[in-house]
Amino acid sequence: MVTPAGLVVLTDRRSAAGPLDEVVQQAVRGGAAWIILRERDLPYAERAALAQRLRSLLPPGRLIVAGPDPLGGTAVHLAAADPLPAGIPLVGRSWHGVEEVSGVDYVTLSPIFPTSSKPGYGPALGVTGAAETRAPVPWLALGGVDSASRAASCAGAGAAGIAVMGAVMRAADPEGMARELAAAFAGGRADRSADPQPARVRVEGSVR
Repeated sequence: MVTPAGLVVLTDRRSAAGPLDEVVQQAVRGGAAWIILRERDLPYAERAALAQRLRSLLPPGRLIVAGPDPLGGTAVHLAAADPLPAGIPLVGRSWHGVEEVSGVDYVTLSPIFPTSSKPGYGPALGVTGAAETRAPVPWLALGGVDSASRAASCAGAGAAGIAVMGAVMRAADPEGMARELAAAFAGGRADRSADPQPARVRVEGSVR
């Protein structure tokens, strides 16, 4: 099973600096390996059509749909209270250390850092707190990952990837922002692999 890793971008058409399709396309050019389609308030037919368009921008299977309905695809990301659907090859869930993860292939942990997309949401776990949750499946760091140093620190804490919304959606240059975050995360993963003491957690350039 291939699970999300690297830079994973969540959509938000309301905050996007341009048409959502174009912003996603630029993010993919910059290194976004996966896209999570949110937009759960759209009418079904409109959201399904959007999913089809976004799939054409990605390798097969790399579009994840938020909610239990994959909209004709193969991957979903569930909220904590969403039921586990049957017959979906790739299932992720928003996890806070207590939700059931049976049947789930990956989780997101949030918020890692304070986030302007959801002000007041928290408290922030920090990368150390996220690592200490000891997620039983690969985890993505979500919330406030808006700089190269933060992306690298998430990699140092053992995240499989970073899930980013506002930093890419609102960027004047989504491709450039995606490239910066993806490269920093990849560099952090390389540093972690080379570290003779991988239990240490790198935080914004320091080591704990």
